[in-house]
Amino acid sequence: MLIPLDYYRILGLPIQATAEQIQQSYRDRSRQLPRREYSEAAIEGRKQLIDEAYSVLADAESRARYDSLFLSKTYDESDLADDADDSDHLDSASEELSVSPQGDRNGMIPIAPPRISQSPSLEIETHQLVGALAILLELGEYDRVLTLGRPHLSQRTSDSRVAGETVFRSDIALTVAVAYLEMGREQWQQRQYENAASSLEAGQALLLREGLFPQVRGEMQNDLQKLRPYRILELLALPLDEETLRQRGLELLREMLQERGGVDGTGDDGSGLDVDDFLRFIQQLRQYTTAAEQQLLFELEARRPSAVATYLAVYALIGRGFAQRQPGLIYRAKLLLVQLGRRQDVHLEQAVCALLLGQTEQASRALELSQEDEPIRFIQEHSQGSPDLLPGLCLYGERWLQDEVFPHFRDLTSLTASLKDYFADPRVQTHLENLPPESEDSAQWVVSATQTALPPPTDSMPVLAGANALDYSPSQGDEGTTQKTSHSASDGATHWARSPQSSQTTGSISRSRPSWDLSPSQNAGSLGRTSVSTPRFPGANPFAPPDPMTPSPSASGPRRRRRRDSVSSTRPSTRSRRGGVKLDRLLILMGGGLLALVLLWIVLSSLLGGLAALLGISGPQLDDNGADVSLSEPLFELPDPEPAPDADAPLSREVAETTIERWLSVKSEAVGPDHNLDGLATALTGPALSEWQRRAEEARRDGWYWQYDQHEVTVQSVELADETSDQAQVEAIVQEVGTLYEGGQTINSTGSDPLTVLYTLVRVDGEWKIEDWSLR
Repeated sequence: MLIPLDYYRILGLPIQATAEQIQQSYRDRSRQLPRREYSEAAIEGRKQLIDEAYSVLADAESRARYDSLFLSKTYDESDLADDADDSDHLDSASEELSVSPQGDRNGMIPIAPPRISQSPSLEIETHQLVGALAILLELGEYDRVLTLGRPHLSQRTSDSRVAGETVFRSDIALTVAVAYLEMGREQWQQRQYENAASSLEAGQALLLREGLFPQVRGEMQNDLQKLRPYRILELLALPLDEETLRQRGLELLREMLQERGGVDGTGDDGSGLDVDDFLRFIQQLRQYTTAAEQQLLFELEARRPSAVATYLAVYALIGRGFAQRQPGLIYRAKLLLVQLGRRQDVHLEQAVCALLLGQTEQASRALELSQEDEPIRFIQEHSQGSPDLLPGLCLYGERWLQDEVFPHFRDLTSLTASLKDYFADPRVQTHLENLPPESEDSAQWVVSATQTALPPPTDSMPVLAGANALDYSPSQGDEGTTQKTSHSASDGATHWARSPQSSQTTGSISRSRPSWDLSPSQNAGSLGRTSVSTPRFPGANPFAPPDPMTPSPSASGPRRRRRRDSVSSTRPSTRSRRGGVKLDRLLILMGGGLLALVLLWIVLSSLLGGLAALLGISGPQLDDNGADVSLSEPLFELPDPEPAPDADAPLSREVAETTIERWLSVKSEAVGPDHNLDGLATALTGPALSEWQRRAEEARRDGWYWQYDQHEVTVQSVELADETSDQAQVEAIVQEVGTLYEGGQTINSTGSDPLTVLYTLVRVDGEWKIEDWSLR
């Protein structure tokens, strides 16, 4: 049989190689052995071809004869190919294009391949085929290996009496699978992540079907697992109208989360990302997902429970609730913040939620409990002397939504936060009227507030560092304001601590900036541990004892006066006690009644809180294994997401050019080496779709394909009947460069002058597709 090889390529040498180079290459090739999974017959077949090439090229006379035949054959076949091309141009173009069954270089009508082999070939025995394929594999010609090897695997032989048949088939399967493996790795390097995954999955499916070489399948599985983060970002960065592919990206992300055990889980998903790297990966993919997608994802993850996922769900609920005018979503975020508030100061977020829900009294109480210095100072400065600080809180809320919430959602980045427009919306007014009164859930806010008065937690109590800390990079100039957290190597438990860290503000609202510093602990009393420097976010640590040099907000000014006033107002005066026994009894009854009401209120609050937790409406309970988050540097670089096109917009030149380029890409896959017909329906419609599906099937059956190197499209004009028309005429200049193969051998190469093509485009379900075309 003929194989597309020559003696020079077998040794990996140019035709101008010297005798010393031939000898050196022969020694190198002889020492270089193929994979250990190959059989002895395959290794021997490869060695025979190398020895044959060396025996011919090492002798001067035999090499001269071979060079003469090699060069004359090459030039003669080139002339024949040129003559065939010239004769093609002399024929009638319309007749030729109408009868040919195969596919042309510009996506219009195929050109029948001339039956001429243009590349040098070598006659080999059948038992040498695996050795020849192994040499092609070493040369990096993976497409040729697949084209020559896959036909031998298409049908399983029923003759099991010949032992050599089984060995031959296993060697062919190994060679084809390794070609898929190396092709996938090459595509990975070229950042074609989905194509790389398709190649790896094809090789894995082949070996699984044959039941062979589990170690090679393991290599492919490892590569697929490491490839998943790149695939997810590539798929999620697609336009929003690519719904199927983007959902595939979200499905891969959910698989990773399940294997890791959550956003901050420590399970092994095979990606090679530790907790910190995975959190950075999560932070980067947020800009490619919408608020609805993040809400669905992180609300589900928060049930594990996960403190990080809970905070990310809060952001998604607030952002989506404000943008879509749905206060019900903000109310759900408020309930989740109650859970976070038991271990962290989230009173500012609670204040913003209460403000958006029209609960001004709760917003004021949350501000009084907050220990965030810079934001509180900003709110006070912009409250214009108002005792409830609502004017400053409104301004802070708008800036917080605009600067810290919206940028993390693909569909919200272009929105402007305006509380005036929000409250003026009739949908918001209707929602707010149907929300529970403030008194019904005020007990939960009290519970959240009283947690800040508890003693400092033990080392086993985790504290979330705040999800909007993900927005910042580590501060370079901060000094000595963080407390160290120890990680015990003996029991694997992670202990977290927080400390306040102020940041400089210049005309904008700022929050504490987190930084990660994984280094050996300098504390002599914590040998064998890793120190994690994590500043407190947001605000000061509610669990830490107050600084004796700085009075806490809860012990200052107005609140102290209110407490004294309250105590003095409930203390009976001396004159009242002198009024007699009746007044004393009345006061005792009033005090007892008040005490009974307080006790009843506490009992009811506990019962309602337990019932809410049982029904799952108060958010998940947080365990003691929360993780501090600091995602500041992107892990991968991908293009910014493109905005979704308007489905009803008139056809523009850009959309027309994109449609034609999509068709050329789909066509190169349909009549390419893999004969992938799935994409034809995304670019064609009507008769053109049926015709090209038939032609691609013929190409697969007859064993020929086109390999396109590049194509160029320039739209000259777009004609529409009117702006609302669903049909358009597009004139474009199209040029493609490609090579036609049949039976693994080069038949023809194309690179003709540009063609002027008139395309007929129609809009189908909001997407433009090609219905017909003709040459100008």
